[in-house]
Amino acid sequence: MTVQSGNLYIVATPIGNLDDISQRAIKTLSTVAWVAAEDTRHSGKLLSHLGISAKMLALHDHNEKQRAATLLQKLQAGEDVALISDAGTPLISDPGYSLVRLCRDAGVRVVPIPGPCALISALCCAGLPTDKFHFIGFLPAKSQQRQNVLSAIPQGVGTLICYETARRIKDCLEDVVKVFGAERELVLAKELTKTFENFVYGTAAEITNWLDEDPARCQGEMVLMIAPTLAAEEEINPAAQQTLKLLMSELPLKKAAALTAEIHGEKKNALYKLGLSWDTES
Repeated sequence: MTVQSGNLYIVATPIGNLDDISQRAIKTLSTVAWVAAEDTRHSGKLLSHLGISAKMLALHDHNEKQRAATLLQKLQAGEDVALISDAGTPLISDPGYSLVRLCRDAGVRVVPIPGPCALISALCCAGLPTDKFHFIGFLPAKSQQRQNVLSAIPQGVGTLICYETARRIKDCLEDVVKVFGAERELVLAKELTKTFENFVYGTAAEITNWLDEDPARCQGEMVLMIAPTLAAEEEINPAAQQTLKLLMSELPLKKAAALTAEIHGEKKNALYKLGLSWDTES
């Protein structure tokens, strides 16, 4: 007799406030045969708080491919499995891709149980454009690699969103200035849905000053959002903008724009107009 495969449920869990767990998520976690969690000790506390006693398996960055094969066997044997991360929606800068891909290829049903997600929670309260946005995830730890990633982002993708650690946030803000300029509008969301939730608006310098005012502010989970490019910048790639800024510090604007256009293949007139807008701002 053919055994019908179980379902893989992708279950969103709270990012801070435990009241944000949905009734559907609670019901699902209460009825599945297995809960695959990024950190079983951390998620075990959530399940205990909810009064759920479940069999758990760890699925994290270091064992995902091996554990995915094990979970697929359980699913194909007819057992339901729920995947959760430490907080928020699984797979969003968290493990799970290998498991979902394996299940999809094997014909196992994958079911979303929607709920909290830090990037969406941050964006909807930031006051930045929401019609288009580009999620970067966690930026690299090293400065030059961060700058390379930011510089390579195409124009016109809308508001940029990234996750950042508390110990790297000020270094990250410095790199944002190097790539996008000192006047770009930023929003820092920290400790979302928790007691010390805060949204900080301003330039990189203003946000850095806010962080420096109290060492306790440079703690916790952070989401950094970068406003879209100004109209004058939309057709000019960030690398060309960096070059223009460097040359403008040593050369007249007209010459700086001409050299930048030659180096990057950009339009000289567009570069000249952009340089003029920077002079006006300063």
